[in-house]
Amino acid sequence: MIEYIKYEYDKEDMYLQDLNYEFVIGFESFLRSYHPKHYQGSIGNNAVMKHIQRLRRMIPLAYHLEWIERDPFVKFKPKMEKKEREFLTKNELHRIEIFSTTIDRLTVVKDLFPFSGYTGISYGDIMDLDKNSVVKGIDGNLWLMAKRNKTGTPIKVPILPSVQCLIDKYKNNPRTIYNGKLLPSISNQKLNSYLKELADLCNIKKNLTFHMARHTCATTVTLTNSVPIETVSKL
Repeated sequence: MIEYIKYEYDKEDMYLQDLNYEFVIGFESFLRSYHPKHYQGSIGNNAVMKHIQRLRRMIPLAYHLEWIERDPFVKFKPKMEKKEREFLTKNELHRIEIFSTTIDRLTVVKDLFPFSGYTGISYGDIMDLDKNSVVKGIDGNLWLMAKRNKTGTPIKVPILPSVQCLIDKYKNNPRTIYNGKLLPSISNQKLNSYLKELADLCNIKKNLTFHMARHTCATTVTLTNSVPIETVSKL
């Protein structure tokens, strides 16, 4: 939003009381043509709507505190598009797991994806996991326990054998020793870029992104193995 204010109004900031419907539709138009530095193209419709929703959240509070006299969003109608969430099949996930390469960056990516696929943990939260995140549960088995960056809610996920193998693989790796984490660190931008390369090498025709690993966990790994939907929702 700061970039839009600079572009449209030649200012560093502006008062809430100056927000109006013209600002809102102008902001929407700006977002639809905006190309973030970390992204390959312009952002999609739903991403545009989410940016606007973040701005909209503070408007009711400002109105009730009498900082503004009117709601600039009264006439604005959000247009969210319904999309089917893609996931990998058991065979596609297996292709990634067994893929072998001498290229270190692809090895890391091909390990991080199934780690998320078998735990349902997001990229940001995986990057924060350390040896203290591995805890013995009341059932006597090892669990991953932490808190989500985004919401602060607890993460409690049983460590499956395939996940334990990945933890053991990087236990004495120079990169994990250096950063003090369970797995090697990599930027989200590079991770998703390398996943496109990995998909080609594994003959996967889908638009592979790291977030797809969580959907794979929710479907291929859990629901298709008769895990109750309530449990999947909690995970």
